[in-house]
Amino acid sequence: LASKFDRKIDPLSVIVSRMEPTSSLNRGERKNKSSLVTGSEVQSQSGGASYITTDSEKSLVSRQASQVEQIELRTYVFLDSLQPQLAAYMGTVSRGFLPIPGDSCLWMEVSPGMAIHRVTDIALKASNVRLGQMIVEREFGSFALYHKDQSTVLHSGDVVLDAIGSEVRKRTKPSTSWTEIIRAITPDHSVLINRQNRSGSMIQAGMSMFILETEPAGYVLKAANEAEKASNITVVDVKAVGAFGRLTLAGKEGDVEEAAAASINAIEQISNF
Repeated sequence: LASKFDRKIDPLSVIVSRMEPTSSLNRGERKNKSSLVTGSEVQSQSGGASYITTDSEKSLVSRQASQVEQIELRTYVFLDSLQPQLAAYMGTVSRGFLPIPGDSCLWMEVSPGMAIHRVTDIALKASNVRLGQMIVEREFGSFALYHKDQSTVLHSGDVVLDAIGSEVRKRTKPSTSWTEIIRAITPDHSVLINRQNRSGSMIQAGMSMFILETEPAGYVLKAANEAEKASNITVVDVKAVGAFGRLTLAGKEGDVEEAAAASINAIEQISNF
């Protein structure tokens, strides 16, 4: 009789045996009746939540892509040339790189708020833009990008829009919630306004004041920039974050009326785009 050492071993059989599944996951079996997703097991934690372990990053990438496509574009405002007063005001509230008068600026607001981190990452990696502001609110998130070259700023904006599957025309249309001109403001009123608004210039008693409120908030930046282009006015306050945007301008009566017309026209042009 031939001993067991005399038997010939087929090399192919050894390779096949090594390729056979050795674990329940490889055989497609489920542990504890959990779901099997593309070779990965969904395991439940004690708190009832579940997590997925995968053999590759393909599913992770697909989930991230689907999340990015769920981002809603609320505000897309491109300013071709920041006017001196608006640039100075934005510099006082900026925690990032400071804008310079004449820089191009892109202000974008998205929903949900935490999505602004992903959007910011995409924009900064697309070109050499500088990040001036990034605000994360409960519902919305916003950022401000600056660069002296308009095409650089626009390129980052285009890359973001492409990533979230949106277009400029799909942004939320602005609406004017309140607009008014108050002439010959009183001393008490002017003092209180100046104490409330420490970032902009001061308003003096006897000046006329133009106030504008928009929804979404970011569109007041366009209104402020166009108003400063059109007239010799003083920028008192520009709030571009929150549920509503608020703009306060001051100056001589004729100058304020001209600035008000330019601001309202800027908002209407976006609404009709």
